[in-house]
Amino acid sequence: MQSYSAISLFRHALSRHRRWPRAWRSPAPKKHYDVLIIGAGGHGLATAYYLATKHGLKDIAVLEKGYIGGGNSGRNTQVCRSNYFYPESAAFYEHSLRLYENLGLDLNFNIMLSQRGNLELSHSLEELEMNRRWATAMSLNGIDSEMLDREDIRRMFPILNMDCRFPVTGGFIQKRAGISRHDAVVWALARAASAAGADIIQGCEVSGFEASDSRIQSVQTSRGRIAAERFALCVAGHSSHLASLAGLRLPIESIALQAMVTEPIKPILHTVLGSLVIHAYISQSDRGEIVIGGGADSFNSYAQRGILPTIQNSASAVTELIPCFSRLRMMRQWAGTCDVSPDSSPIVGASPIENLYLSTGWGTGGFKAIPAGGDTLACTIANNAPHELLRPFALDRFESGRLIDEGAAAGVAH
Repeated sequence: MQSYSAISLFRHALSRHRRWPRAWRSPAPKKHYDVLIIGAGGHGLATAYYLATKHGLKDIAVLEKGYIGGGNSGRNTQVCRSNYFYPESAAFYEHSLRLYENLGLDLNFNIMLSQRGNLELSHSLEELEMNRRWATAMSLNGIDSEMLDREDIRRMFPILNMDCRFPVTGGFIQKRAGISRHDAVVWALARAASAAGADIIQGCEVSGFEASDSRIQSVQTSRGRIAAERFALCVAGHSSHLASLAGLRLPIESIALQAMVTEPIKPILHTVLGSLVIHAYISQSDRGEIVIGGGADSFNSYAQRGILPTIQNSASAVTELIPCFSRLRMMRQWAGTCDVSPDSSPIVGASPIENLYLSTGWGTGGFKAIPAGGDTLACTIANNAPHELLRPFALDRFESGRLIDEGAAAGVAH
């Protein structure tokens, strides 16, 4: 793997940057692998990377029906945070944020992590009290949080309309939260996984499974039959569809979650700002664009575009909070296909099929969970036993009733 450094940049400048090696290999698929991961998004690539580097497995393939970063990993608002309420969620997402803090150095790739903070607004005394309870729970779970009053927020955000239709009464901030460049994260993981020996096979769509004796033997793909000892589904919103091909029914609904960006402007928004009541969350990218997230479409869908009313509602919410943004032009809009479980928490680990593992149900929190999702699933696959952080997120919790309802911890309510 080519080391990225100032020296290598200068050396390749002498050849006008025409001799850079490819970031990752594009091999033809083999007939058999030790581990076959379906889905080359962030979670699939992270799982392959940690399997190869932490657990010594080299015979790994990652199948992607499209191209790397063409799914949810490239269709999100790139927020990295761990401000969750329940201890199980807090421990998992804090592990992920700590991995993010060193991921750029570990992968020798600038993922553009900017820990600018994540501020959640309160718009009534009742919501302020609920947010105080949320912030206190974070502190008890060992995660940084700080309550802010109305004047603190006014000083921090002079452009904010404090007396909007739902006046701002306060809020709380996690200062270690922030944003990271989503495509850089995916490319970095693809590069590192490939260098560690994993085969990344793009344009390879899975159309079926071959099973016997409660085990999957192989998958049928657009590039032929591929056998393996162990399989993992890391396909975000399409988990329920692929699982059904293996005879497994998952409690998952797929919805389109929309986002958009405006034309670039000078730095004006220095943290991630969210409001559950106004129903929007916003940040400013490294290129100066205002990144806007809002509600999900109100019906199940695999679309990657969304509908106009949701766009209008998100734009209205942002201009209600920050009126000067009404002068900006929207440049791009997209949607990610989110897989939502009944308790809005992920389903990760072993499945009822002996050698099939799941990474699904991430809903709106998939991007921030990429490093921890890959690390813990890789540990589970390698040892055939659940990682401690994954035990609460097993599929059988829906039988026992041990649910972890984190619906309120989304950027906005869904």
